[in-house]
Amino acid sequence: MESLAGFFLISTPQMPDPRFAGKVIYICSHNSRDGAMGLVINEIIPDVTLEALYQNMDMPVPDGQLAPLFYGGPVDINAVYILHSSDYQTTEQLEITPEISLSRDRKILGDIAGDKGPENYLFILGYSGWGPGQLEQELAVDGWLTLPASFDDIFYTDPDKMWKQIAMKYGIDISLFGEITGTA
Repeated sequence: MESLAGFFLISTPQMPDPRFAGKVIYICSHNSRDGAMGLVINEIIPDVTLEALYQNMDMPVPDGQLAPLFYGGPVDINAVYILHSSDYQTTEQLEITPEISLSRDRKILGDIAGDKGPENYLFILGYSGWGPGQLEQELAVDGWLTLPASFDDIFYTDPDKMWKQIAMKYGIDISLFGEITGTA
């Protein structure tokens, strides 16, 4: 299977793991040797603030309206990931596509606070991970749809509408997906 890095995983009604029901995951890395790593990008954590994150890291809190924090998945939930536009460069980042990068570099947090960071970014706690072959097994049982990801979908789509809206963009009414397989 080709790498799914830079693609979305859209959970289907057949998703056996309830933690991923209605979720959109952006795949950051995927290969046969290491498995896959992705970030849920449509679940805001309501009880954790960005202000608390900055204070917890002994960093100055950015002025103005603070971005929400997203739940990236059940793995390493205390780790902070910043999915961002590639207009910002740091030595410790993973380029997923020419437009989108991922970083855990503490410097980016300071630059965002100082209004010198990337133009677009999401703060994400934790990630979703799969061992070698595990994601392929989940795809084989129709737990996920794979769809091309776009910059606008990631940074400009309302997280509450993302699951259905991205599927509809490709002509898929995800709510009917269960009926197709007879599990309505």
